[in-house]
Amino acid sequence: MPPSRILKSLVAPILLALIVGCGPSGTSGASSTDAFPLTLTTSSGKVTIPHRPARIVSLSATATEDLFAVEAGAQVVAVDKYSDYPANTPVTSLSGFQPNVEAIAGYKPDLVVVSDDTNGIVSQLTKLSIPVLVEPPASDLEGVYAQLIQLGQATGHSAQVSSTVSRLKNQVQSILKAVPSTTHPISVYHELDQTYYSATTHTFIGQVYKLLGLRDIADSVPGSNPYPQLSSEYIISANPDLIVLADTVCCNQSLATVKARPGWSSIAAVKSGAVVPVKDEIASQWGPRIVQFMQAVLDELKTLHNSGA
Repeated sequence: MPPSRILKSLVAPILLALIVGCGPSGTSGASSTDAFPLTLTTSSGKVTIPHRPARIVSLSATATEDLFAVEAGAQVVAVDKYSDYPANTPVTSLSGFQPNVEAIAGYKPDLVVVSDDTNGIVSQLTKLSIPVLVEPPASDLEGVYAQLIQLGQATGHSAQVSSTVSRLKNQVQSILKAVPSTTHPISVYHELDQTYYSATTHTFIGQVYKLLGLRDIADSVPGSNPYPQLSSEYIISANPDLIVLADTVCCNQSLATVKARPGWSSIAAVKSGAVVPVKDEIASQWGPRIVQFMQAVLDELKTLHNSGA
Protein backbone atom coordinates (compact mmCIF):
# COMPACT_ATOMS: atom_id res chain seq x y z
CA MET A 1 0.00 0.00 0.00
CA PRO A 2 1.70 3.27 -1.07
CA PRO A 3 2.06 6.04 1.56
CA SER A 4 -0.03 8.42 -0.54
CA ARG A 5 -2.91 5.97 -0.46
CA ILE A 6 -2.63 5.49 3.29
CA LEU A 7 -2.83 9.21 3.90
CA LYS A 8 -5.61 9.78 1.37
CA SER A 9 -7.69 6.94 2.80
CA LEU A 10 -7.24 8.26 6.32
CA VAL A 11 -6.87 12.02 6.36
CA ALA A 12 -9.63 13.38 4.12
CA PRO A 13 -12.55 11.17 5.15
CA ILE A 14 -11.63 11.13 8.85
CA LEU A 15 -12.31 14.84 9.11
CA LEU A 16 -15.94 14.20 8.24
CA ALA A 17 -16.12 11.45 10.83
CA LEU A 18 -14.74 13.79 13.49
CA ILE A 19 -17.29 16.44 12.58
CA VAL A 20 -20.30 14.15 12.77
CA GLY A 21 -19.12 12.18 15.81
CA CYS A 22 -20.54 8.72 15.41
CA GLY A 23 -22.00 9.84 12.10
CA PRO A 24 -20.49 6.95 10.14
CA SER A 25 -22.99 4.81 11.87
CA GLY A 26 -26.07 6.92 12.48
CA THR A 27 -28.38 3.96 12.90
CA SER A 28 -31.00 5.74 15.00
CA GLY A 29 -33.36 6.02 12.06
CA ALA A 30 -33.15 2.37 11.02
CA SER A 31 -35.69 -0.35 11.48
CA SER A 32 -34.73 -3.13 13.89
CA THR A 33 -36.10 -5.78 11.51
CA ASP A 34 -35.05 -7.03 8.10
CA ALA A 35 -38.27 -5.80 6.50
CA PHE A 36 -37.86 -3.80 3.30
CA PRO A 37 -38.17 -1.11 2.10
CA LEU A 38 -35.78 0.12 4.80
CA THR A 39 -34.81 3.72 5.52
CA LEU A 40 -31.49 4.38 7.24
CA THR A 41 -30.21 7.64 8.67
CA THR A 42 -26.58 8.09 7.71
CA SER A 43 -23.94 10.82 7.95
CA SER A 44 -25.00 12.00 4.49
CA GLY A 45 -28.75 11.91 5.10
CA LYS A 46 -31.55 9.37 4.84
CA VAL A 47 -31.17 6.46 2.43
CA THR A 48 -34.04 4.19 1.42
CA ILE A 49 -33.25 0.66 0.30
CA PRO A 50 -36.34 -0.68 -1.51
CA HIS A 51 -35.56 -4.40 -1.22
CA ARG A 52 -33.00 -6.75 0.25
CA PRO A 53 -29.87 -6.08 -1.85
CA ALA A 54 -28.73 -8.93 -4.07
CA ARG A 55 -26.04 -7.08 -6.01
CA ILE A 56 -23.81 -4.94 -3.78
CA VAL A 57 -20.83 -2.90 -4.97
CA SER A 58 -18.37 -1.79 -2.28
CA LEU A 59 -15.87 0.99 -2.96
CA SER A 60 -14.36 0.86 0.52
CA ALA A 61 -11.93 -1.80 1.74
CA THR A 62 -13.31 -1.55 5.26
CA ALA A 63 -16.92 -1.76 4.09
CA THR A 64 -16.02 -4.84 2.05
CA GLU A 65 -14.54 -6.51 5.11
CA ASP A 66 -17.59 -5.48 7.16
CA LEU A 67 -20.02 -6.88 4.57
CA PHE A 68 -18.34 -10.28 4.69
CA ALA A 69 -18.20 -10.12 8.49
CA VAL A 70 -21.99 -9.70 8.68
CA GLU A 71 -22.41 -12.64 6.26
CA ALA A 72 -23.45 -10.49 3.30
CA GLY A 73 -20.47 -11.60 1.21
CA ALA A 74 -22.59 -13.66 -1.17
CA GLN A 75 -24.44 -10.47 -2.12
CA VAL A 76 -21.24 -8.59 -3.05
CA VAL A 77 -20.71 -8.64 -6.82
CA ALA A 78 -17.91 -6.06 -7.14
CA VAL A 79 -15.44 -4.11 -4.99
CA ASP A 80 -12.77 -1.47 -5.48
CA LYS A 81 -9.28 -2.62 -6.40
CA TYR A 82 -7.94 -2.11 -2.86
CA SER A 83 -10.51 -4.44 -1.30
CA ASP A 84 -8.42 -7.59 -0.98
CA TYR A 85 -9.83 -9.13 2.20
CA PRO A 86 -11.22 -11.70 2.72
CA ALA A 87 -9.61 -14.00 0.17
CA ASN A 88 -12.85 -14.74 -1.69
CA THR A 89 -13.54 -11.06 -2.39
CA PRO A 90 -14.36 -10.35 -6.07
CA VAL A 91 -11.50 -8.84 -8.07
CA THR A 92 -12.17 -5.73 -10.19
CA SER A 93 -10.40 -2.56 -11.32
CA LEU A 94 -13.00 -0.20 -9.82
CA SER A 95 -11.62 2.81 -7.98
CA GLY A 96 -12.93 4.30 -4.77
CA PHE A 97 -10.72 7.36 -5.19
CA GLN A 98 -11.84 8.12 -8.76
CA PRO A 99 -15.23 6.39 -8.99
CA ASN A 100 -16.67 5.96 -12.45
CA VAL A 101 -20.46 5.92 -12.43
CA GLU A 102 -20.73 4.03 -15.72
CA ALA A 103 -18.34 1.31 -14.56
CA ILE A 104 -20.20 0.95 -11.27
CA ALA A 105 -23.63 0.90 -12.91
CA GLY A 106 -22.37 -1.80 -15.27
CA TYR A 107 -22.54 -4.27 -12.38
CA LYS A 108 -26.28 -3.50 -12.03
CA PRO A 109 -26.03 -2.88 -8.26
CA ASP A 110 -29.01 -2.47 -5.99
CA LEU A 111 -26.76 -1.02 -3.27
CA VAL A 112 -23.40 0.78 -3.40
CA VAL A 113 -21.26 1.41 -0.31
CA VAL A 114 -18.60 4.14 -0.30
CA SER A 115 -16.37 5.76 2.33
CA ASP A 116 -16.93 9.29 1.02
CA ASP A 117 -18.78 11.22 -1.67
CA THR A 118 -15.82 11.53 -4.05
CA ASN A 119 -16.64 13.43 -7.26
CA GLY A 120 -20.29 13.61 -6.26
CA ILE A 121 -20.72 9.88 -6.85
CA VAL A 122 -23.69 9.71 -4.45
CA SER A 123 -25.88 12.07 -6.46
CA GLN A 124 -24.78 10.47 -9.73
CA LEU A 125 -25.83 7.02 -8.57
CA THR A 126 -28.97 8.33 -6.90
CA LYS A 127 -30.09 9.75 -10.27
CA LEU A 128 -29.88 6.18 -11.55
CA SER A 129 -32.11 5.04 -8.66
CA ILE A 130 -29.20 3.19 -7.03
CA PRO A 131 -29.16 3.62 -3.22
CA VAL A 132 -25.78 4.59 -1.77
CA LEU A 133 -24.54 4.21 1.81
CA VAL A 134 -21.69 6.52 2.81
CA GLU A 135 -19.70 4.86 5.58
CA PRO A 136 -16.77 7.19 6.42
CA PRO A 137 -13.96 6.22 8.79
CA ALA A 138 -15.13 5.61 12.33
CA SER A 139 -13.86 8.05 14.95
CA ASP A 140 -13.83 5.42 17.70
CA LEU A 141 -14.76 1.81 18.43
CA GLU A 142 -18.41 2.69 18.99
CA GLY A 143 -18.43 3.95 15.41
CA VAL A 144 -17.00 0.61 14.26
CA TYR A 145 -19.79 -1.30 15.98
CA ALA A 146 -22.51 1.05 14.72
CA GLN A 147 -21.23 0.85 11.15
CA LEU A 148 -21.35 -2.94 11.25
CA ILE A 149 -24.90 -2.79 12.59
CA GLN A 150 -25.99 -0.45 9.84
CA LEU A 151 -24.50 -2.62 7.10
CA GLY A 152 -26.13 -5.67 8.66
CA GLN A 153 -29.49 -3.93 8.58
CA ALA A 154 -28.96 -2.63 5.04
CA THR A 155 -28.24 -6.12 3.73
CA GLY A 156 -30.86 -8.05 5.66
CA HIS A 157 -28.52 -9.59 8.22
CA SER A 158 -29.62 -8.03 11.51
CA ALA A 159 -29.45 -11.32 13.40
CA GLN A 160 -25.98 -12.15 12.10
CA VAL A 161 -24.55 -8.70 12.81
CA SER A 162 -25.74 -8.86 16.41
CA SER A 163 -23.53 -11.86 17.10
CA THR A 164 -20.66 -10.35 15.08
CA VAL A 165 -20.67 -7.13 17.10
CA SER A 166 -21.07 -9.00 20.38
CA ARG A 167 -18.08 -11.18 19.57
CA LEU A 168 -16.00 -8.17 18.54
CA LYS A 169 -16.86 -6.29 21.73
CA ASN A 170 -15.90 -9.30 23.84
CA GLN A 171 -12.56 -9.57 22.03
CA VAL A 172 -11.85 -5.87 22.63
CA GLN A 173 -12.76 -6.12 26.30
CA SER A 174 -10.54 -9.17 26.77
CA ILE A 175 -7.62 -7.27 25.26
CA LEU A 176 -8.20 -4.17 27.39
CA LYS A 177 -8.45 -6.25 30.58
CA ALA A 178 -5.11 -7.85 29.75
CA VAL A 179 -3.20 -4.56 29.44
CA PRO A 180 -0.50 -4.63 32.13
CA SER A 181 -0.50 -1.83 34.69
CA THR A 182 2.41 0.60 34.69
CA THR A 183 3.68 3.31 36.99
CA HIS A 184 3.97 5.71 34.06
CA PRO A 185 2.28 5.88 30.63
CA ILE A 186 4.08 4.02 27.84
CA SER A 187 4.83 6.40 24.98
CA VAL A 188 4.20 5.31 21.39
CA TYR A 189 5.20 6.50 17.93
CA HIS A 190 2.87 5.32 15.15
CA GLU A 191 4.56 5.41 11.74
CA LEU A 192 2.37 5.69 8.66
CA ASP A 193 5.29 5.86 6.24
CA GLN A 194 9.05 6.29 6.26
CA THR A 195 8.73 10.07 5.90
CA TYR A 196 7.43 10.07 9.49
CA TYR A 197 3.76 10.85 9.04
CA SER A 198 2.00 9.82 12.23
CA ALA A 199 -1.41 9.93 13.94
CA THR A 200 -2.57 11.79 17.05
CA THR A 201 -5.27 10.81 19.53
CA HIS A 202 -7.68 12.85 17.40
CA THR A 203 -7.78 9.92 14.97
CA PHE A 204 -9.34 6.50 15.14
CA ILE A 205 -6.01 4.75 15.63
CA GLY A 206 -5.03 7.34 18.24
CA GLN A 207 -8.20 6.55 20.16
CA VAL A 208 -7.19 2.89 20.19
CA TYR A 209 -3.82 3.79 21.69
CA LYS A 210 -5.61 5.87 24.32
CA LEU A 211 -7.79 2.89 25.25
CA LEU A 212 -4.63 0.82 25.65
CA GLY A 213 -3.27 3.43 28.06
CA LEU A 214 -0.53 4.71 25.77
CA ARG A 215 0.79 8.26 25.38
CA ASP A 216 1.02 9.29 21.73
CA ILE A 217 4.13 11.37 21.03
CA ALA A 218 2.42 13.00 18.03
CA ASP A 219 0.05 14.80 20.40
CA SER A 220 2.83 17.20 21.41
CA VAL A 221 3.41 18.45 17.87
CA PRO A 222 2.27 22.09 17.44
CA GLY A 223 -0.81 22.59 15.25
CA SER A 224 -4.13 20.82 14.84
CA ASN A 225 -3.33 18.33 12.07
CA PRO A 226 -4.52 14.88 13.21
CA TYR A 227 -1.92 13.33 10.88
CA PRO A 228 1.22 15.42 11.40
CA GLN A 229 4.53 14.80 9.69
CA LEU A 230 7.15 14.46 12.39
CA SER A 231 10.87 14.88 11.99
CA SER A 232 13.54 12.34 12.76
CA GLU A 233 14.98 14.73 15.33
CA TYR A 234 11.61 15.11 17.06
CA ILE A 235 11.08 11.35 17.29
CA ILE A 236 14.59 10.76 18.66
CA SER A 237 14.05 13.52 21.23
CA ALA A 238 10.62 12.13 22.23
CA ASN A 239 12.33 8.77 22.86
CA PRO A 240 9.20 6.57 22.53
CA ASP A 241 9.00 3.33 24.52
CA LEU A 242 7.10 1.68 21.66
CA ILE A 243 7.20 2.08 17.88
CA VAL A 244 4.41 0.70 15.69
CA LEU A 245 5.22 0.38 12.00
CA ALA A 246 2.20 0.67 9.70
CA ASP A 247 4.46 0.80 6.64
CA THR A 248 5.76 -2.76 6.52
CA VAL A 249 4.08 -3.67 3.21
CA CYS A 250 4.24 -0.40 1.31
CA CYS A 251 7.72 0.57 2.38
CA ASN A 252 9.40 -2.60 3.73
CA GLN A 253 10.07 -1.07 7.13
CA SER A 254 11.19 -3.27 10.01
CA LEU A 255 13.19 -3.21 13.24
CA ALA A 256 16.35 -3.59 11.13
CA THR A 257 15.57 -0.60 8.88
CA VAL A 258 14.54 1.52 11.87
CA LYS A 259 17.73 0.62 13.73
CA ALA A 260 19.77 1.67 10.70
CA ARG A 261 18.36 5.21 10.68
CA PRO A 262 20.87 7.80 11.90
CA GLY A 263 20.47 8.34 15.64
CA TRP A 264 17.56 5.94 16.07
CA SER A 265 19.60 3.26 17.86
CA SER A 266 19.46 5.49 20.95
CA ILE A 267 15.63 5.40 21.12
CA ALA A 268 14.27 3.31 24.00
CA ALA A 269 11.95 1.29 21.74
CA VAL A 270 14.81 0.42 19.39
CA LYS A 271 17.13 -0.51 22.25
CA SER A 272 14.56 -2.91 23.72
CA GLY A 273 13.34 -4.17 20.35
CA ALA A 274 9.83 -2.84 21.07
CA VAL A 275 9.15 -2.18 17.39
CA VAL A 276 5.85 -3.71 16.26
CA PRO A 277 5.38 -4.41 12.54
CA VAL A 278 1.73 -4.38 11.46
CA LYS A 279 0.25 -4.94 8.01
CA ASP A 280 -0.56 -1.55 6.51
CA GLU A 281 -4.22 -2.28 5.89
CA ILE A 282 -4.84 -3.57 9.41
CA ALA A 283 -3.41 -0.36 10.83
CA SER A 284 -5.24 1.95 8.40
CA GLN A 285 -8.72 0.40 8.32
CA TRP A 286 -11.40 0.37 11.00
CA GLY A 287 -13.08 -3.00 10.47
CA PRO A 288 -13.21 -6.17 12.58
CA ARG A 289 -9.48 -6.83 12.18
CA ILE A 290 -8.78 -3.93 14.53
CA VAL A 291 -8.58 -6.60 17.23
CA GLN A 292 -5.56 -8.07 15.44
CA PHE A 293 -3.89 -4.67 15.66
CA MET A 294 -4.79 -4.30 19.33
CA GLN A 295 -3.52 -7.79 20.11
CA ALA A 296 -0.17 -7.10 18.41
CA VAL A 297 0.30 -3.97 20.52
CA LEU A 298 -0.83 -5.79 23.67
CA ASP A 299 1.69 -8.58 23.10
CA GLU A 300 4.51 -6.03 22.93
CA LEU A 301 3.22 -4.24 26.04
CA LYS A 302 3.33 -7.53 27.92
CA THR A 303 6.89 -8.11 26.73
CA LEU A 304 7.91 -4.65 27.93
CA HIS A 305 6.20 -5.24 31.26
CA ASN A 306 7.88 -8.60 31.79
CA SER A 307 11.26 -7.11 30.98
CA GLY A 308 10.75 -4.41 33.59
CA ALA A 309 10.82 -1.60 31.06
